[in-house]
Amino acid sequence: MTQVSVIKNLTEVRAMIKRHKMNDYIFSVIGIIALMIGLLTLLTLFIDLIYDGSARFNLQFLSDFPSRRAEHAGLLSAWVGSTLVMMITFLTAVPMGVAAGLYLEEYAPKNWFSDLIEINVSNLAGVPSIVYGLLALGLFVYGLGLGQSILTAGLTLGLLILPIVIVSTRESIRAIPVAIREAAYAVGATKWQVVHDHVLKYSYGGVLTGVIIGMARALGETAPIITIGALTFIAFLPPSPITAEPPYLNFEWLSSGFTVMPIQMFNWLSRPDHAFHVNAAATGAIIIVVTLLMNGYAIRLRYKIRESIKW
Repeated sequence: MTQVSVIKNLTEVRAMIKRHKMNDYIFSVIGIIALMIGLLTLLTLFIDLIYDGSARFNLQFLSDFPSRRAEHAGLLSAWVGSTLVMMITFLTAVPMGVAAGLYLEEYAPKNWFSDLIEINVSNLAGVPSIVYGLLALGLFVYGLGLGQSILTAGLTLGLLILPIVIVSTRESIRAIPVAIREAAYAVGATKWQVVHDHVLKYSYGGVLTGVIIGMARALGETAPIITIGALTFIAFLPPSPITAEPPYLNFEWLSSGFTVMPIQMFNWLSRPDHAFHVNAAATGAIIIVVTLLMNGYAIRLRYKIRESIKW
C-alpha cells in the first residue's frame, strides 16, 4: 500500500469519525430539548395546580369528609380509600409478578410456549387501563360476586400493574452478569441458592424500582376504578383493618364501598362551582407530589442498594 493510499484512508477515517461525533452531538441536543419540553410542561401544570389550590393546603382538607359545601369539603375518605386499595394492589401484584418474572427468566424452558407468554406479557403492559376495568367488571363484580368493593379495586389495579412488575423483574435479572451465576455454580451452589443468594440480591434494586413505578401508576388511575363502580361521594370510612380485640384483624373493610383521590378530583371538577375546582386543583397537586415522592424514593433506593452491593 502506497503512502498516498494510507493518507487517503486516514482522511476518510477522520471524516467518518467527525461525522459520527456530529451526529451524536445533534442527537444529544434533540434529546435534551425533548426532555426540557416534557419537564417544563409538567412543571408549568404543577405550578398552576399549586397556585389554584393553595387555599386548601391545610390539615383540615386532609381530615374532613367530602361535603356539598366546597369550603368544608375534604379528602379524608379519598386518601384512606387510596391507601387501602394500594395495599391490596401491592399484595396481589408484587409477589405474583416477581415470582412470574423469576420463573420465566431462570426456570422456564426456552421454547415457543415461553416466547408466547413473553409476547403476551409485553402486550398486556400496553393495554389501555379501561380494558382492565371492563375485565374486572365482568370477572370480579359479576362473575365472582365481589361487588363494588375495595377488594375488587385492588385486584383490578393489581392486574393492571402485574405486566409492569413482570417485565421490570425480567429486565433486572437479565442485567446480572453471567459470570456471577457461573462463579456460584463453580463453588457448588444449587440452582435455588444461585437465584436466591445472588440473582435476586443483585437485581433487588431494579425490581423495587419497577414495583414502585407501577404502584405510582396505579395511584393515579381513574378509568378502571370508575368502570367497576367506585363511589364519587362518600362520607364515611371503611371499617378499620385492625381492632383492639382478638384476633386483632378485621376483614370487613375488603367488601366496603370506597372512593379514591382521582375519582374525588373528577367529581369536584364536574361541578360548576369554582370553589370545587380549587379543591380539585389541590387534590391534583397532592397526587403529583405523592407520585414524585414514590419515584424519587425508587431512584434513591436503587442507588443505595447498588452502593451496598459494591461494598
